[in-house]
Amino acid sequence: MKYLIIICGLIGVVLLYLLSSASANTALFSHNYSSLLILTGVLALGLTVLVGYQLWQLRIKLRERVFGAKLMLRLTLFFSLIAILPGLLVYAVSVQFLGKSIESWFDIRVEKALEGGLNLGRNSLETGLKELGKKGRLLSLILAEQAPERYAETLARLVDKVESQEAAVFYLDGRLAGSSVAGKKLHNIPDPQMLREAAQQGLYSLVDALPDGHLVLRVLIPVGSASSSLETRVLQVIQPVPQQFSADAETVQAVYRDYQELTLSRLGLKRLYGITLTLSLLIVLLSAVSAAFFLSVRLSSPLAALAEGTRAVAQGNFSGNYPVQSSDELGALTGLFNQMTAQLADAKRFSEQQQRQVENAKGYLESVLTHLSSGVVVLDAQFKLRLANASAEQILDIPLRGMIGQTFSAMVGQHLLLRSFADAVTEATAASAGSEWQKQMERLSKSGEQMLLLRGTCLKTAMDSSHVIVFDDITHLLQAERQAAWGEVARRLAHEIKNPLTPIQLSAERMQHKLSGKLDEQDAGLLQRATQTIVSQVAAMKNMVADFADYARAPAPKLALLDMHQLLNEVMGLYEANSSPITLQLGATHTWLNGDATRLRQIVHNLLHNAHDALQQVEHPQIILSTASTHSEFHLMVSDNGSGIQEQVLARIFEPYMTTKSKGTGLGLPIVKKIVEEHGGRIAIENKAAGGTQVIVSLPLAQEMEVA
Repeated sequence: MKYLIIICGLIGVVLLYLLSSASANTALFSHNYSSLLILTGVLALGLTVLVGYQLWQLRIKLRERVFGAKLMLRLTLFFSLIAILPGLLVYAVSVQFLGKSIESWFDIRVEKALEGGLNLGRNSLETGLKELGKKGRLLSLILAEQAPERYAETLARLVDKVESQEAAVFYLDGRLAGSSVAGKKLHNIPDPQMLREAAQQGLYSLVDALPDGHLVLRVLIPVGSASSSLETRVLQVIQPVPQQFSADAETVQAVYRDYQELTLSRLGLKRLYGITLTLSLLIVLLSAVSAAFFLSVRLSSPLAALAEGTRAVAQGNFSGNYPVQSSDELGALTGLFNQMTAQLADAKRFSEQQQRQVENAKGYLESVLTHLSSGVVVLDAQFKLRLANASAEQILDIPLRGMIGQTFSAMVGQHLLLRSFADAVTEATAASAGSEWQKQMERLSKSGEQMLLLRGTCLKTAMDSSHVIVFDDITHLLQAERQAAWGEVARRLAHEIKNPLTPIQLSAERMQHKLSGKLDEQDAGLLQRATQTIVSQVAAMKNMVADFADYARAPAPKLALLDMHQLLNEVMGLYEANSSPITLQLGATHTWLNGDATRLRQIVHNLLHNAHDALQQVEHPQIILSTASTHSEFHLMVSDNGSGIQEQVLARIFEPYMTTKSKGTGLGLPIVKKIVEEHGGRIAIENKAAGGTQVIVSLPLAQEMEVA
């Protein structure tokens, strides 16, 4: 904007100078004045657009309540009034002065004086022509009495050499008959028309201008002759006009001509000078107004920058560094403000650095707590929850991190399963009296009985104190210990019981074989029944020992690629005549596994057999065998509409010899779980809300099939 105003001002100065030069120079005025006026008008229009744009920008700032806009408006009005009022006064005086000055140029006395000068010059030239004509008539009378051969001699003797006169006689066809300058070439030869007019009228005179610009008096007179047979001749007498007289006459004539032109264009001059003066005033005033806008912006911009910086500092932004545009008090104030913001920015960076260090330490601690397998809970002195990691939520199956700031009593009101945990922590903390403590507890979770090992301590600082509780779920560890113990018991029982069963069975059969023929019919029947009882019970003992052996030993499964849907269809062919109808719902899209087909069939048979046993007292029994799959797992679900399993039994359902059947051994589900785990899967049992039980077996898909 600054450079645009400077350029417009320079162009305006040049155009005004050219206009003033053109008005003082008539030739330049006539050729270029209109073009200069047009250029000046275009510049004035451009300055008007520039001022309008600045007004529009100021209006936007006022409407948006930009700080400093009102001050800018006041400064602009102040500077504009300072420029406009004197300009208008000078313009009014100039217009009056211009009108009176132009009228003063056209005085009647000046016009009369110029006309008198012209008439005087004309009268002087006419007097010279008359005198020269008299002399020419005298010469023509003398020449008329002489022969043409003597014309030259006579003219040379009679022509006045002092006044630089020149005389010559010509025939009507332009031939020279004699001259006063014999031997020299004549340059002032009259044309035939002049000769004829002189012959006809008796006298032809005029004031003529030579090619070099000098004035001469020319007179042509016919020469009389006594002999009529001679051709008509014409005498030409030429006398130069004095140089000074010629110059003065030309000056007077030129001045009179210019005066007449000015007289004719007097009204036009007034208009043109008025337009020139108006355009000059417009350019000056518009340039002054535009400069006033610029200066007001320059003066108010530091204040606006400081106000914006103050608002930024109030909002916590200390990055502003505003340029110092002057060396006065405003510039010094801007520099001090920049120094203040720099100091605040340094302090903020130092604070942010410390905060980042604290956050990094906190993030590191949170990362450690997140990846820690043990659950961690932090409580304040009033037992309000301060912190809980993901493992704590997973172990307790309660969204603890969504209850930060709540007390144990409020949390128990939302989740009743948390009561036993809260009571155990409260009691142990109160009993420890601020020292470390450890406790093992059993609680009821959504998936059954759960054993937790709790450890706690009290952390005290200068501000407050807090309780840190670390706990682990040892349910699976205890189950593994029980399973290992039961496996060892089963192995020993199988070893100790299996050996005497065969001799017992063989001895009973031998006794029947040896004694049946020696006893009477009644005793033989008794022996037959006793022997059969021994054999059947030994067979039952053998089956039980076989189950013990299956549970105790862990042979490596023979894995092969197989299609679970095909295996299920083969198994379902054996249950076509089952008393409880089985509905097959094969919804899995990925069905290929790496598994042992025999042992997987054992899983399906065992689950279907358990579901069938649970529906013996149900009026409308129904078993649903369904499948589903994800991108990495195959899910097998077996559900029934029986009465379900009691919660206390459900928590220990996979322990050996845990059964609700009157004739069950309690080894079926433990064996199923063992087979599932051997295949890298997991099994879960839950009671359905609508009644009945659902068993979910999740097995990993074959990798090559998963990729395909």
